[in-house]
Amino acid sequence: MTVSVSLINMKGGVGKTTLAFNLAWFASFKRAKKVLVVDLDPQANASQYLMGARNYLSHIRGNKGTVVEILEQFTPAFHGRSAPSPLKPEDVILTVKAWNDGSFIDLIPSRLELAWTLKNPTSKDRLLAKFLADTASKYDLILIDCAPTESILTLSAYRSSRYVLIPVKPEFLAAIGLPLLVRSINEFHASFGQHQLDIAGIIFTDSDPQHAKPEHNAGRRDVAAVAAAEGWMVFSNELRHSDSYPKGARTGEPIFLTDYARWWVKDEFDQLGAEFMSRIGL
Repeated sequence: MTVSVSLINMKGGVGKTTLAFNLAWFASFKRAKKVLVVDLDPQANASQYLMGARNYLSHIRGNKGTVVEILEQFTPAFHGRSAPSPLKPEDVILTVKAWNDGSFIDLIPSRLELAWTLKNPTSKDRLLAKFLADTASKYDLILIDCAPTESILTLSAYRSSRYVLIPVKPEFLAAIGLPLLVRSINEFHASFGQHQLDIAGIIFTDSDPQHAKPEHNAGRRDVAAVAAAEGWMVFSNELRHSDSYPKGARTGEPIFLTDYARWWVKDEFDQLGAEFMSRIGL
């Protein structure tokens, strides 16, 4: 059974895309899973991480398919089309990595024009879920990298997901986005009670447990209080702060294949990846 997971936090700058990128690699490279990453953020950072900046720019300049086509597929004038045309998976899905054991990473890239969708959101929240349902049998895991905002994109992610994973940076006001996320998920459950959407848990990102500052510890306590009140699990493993994460992202390498990453940073991510896979039942 395919498992779909949305990575969401209403507060930006929490390492959401870095986590999504490395979890996609972990699931495919280390667990031989077939993975699809859906970039649902107009900033398109996940697309650039997975494709590389040069390939991504070429893709966009070539006016090739992105998640925008999924959400705008019934808009006749989009990209100069005179009438709607059926959208095929190969129009928007590209393979970015593949291995001899049959595992791979596919991507539905994003582009800045995704923000246009927010201007006319009527009846679009179901389109991504329908598209993924038609293609899900090909994948073990679908990871949806979401924009840090409450919008039609968030609702599209919820309707396409079995789980929500919440990355949180342990810092001052770490919990600031969580009340909004609580309300957002509660409203979704009220409107779509037949759709099972569970919280996979909270993952602390960019953390340094051995040298935590007082305000970071206070942030942890605030997050733990919200998690306890909502019955959400906090992962025992964390995404440790390391300069090797952004360096690896620039070269298109996950942390465990980055030569200059410290061995304990790689080991800690392996433990986090294993905890994540266990949590979602893969």
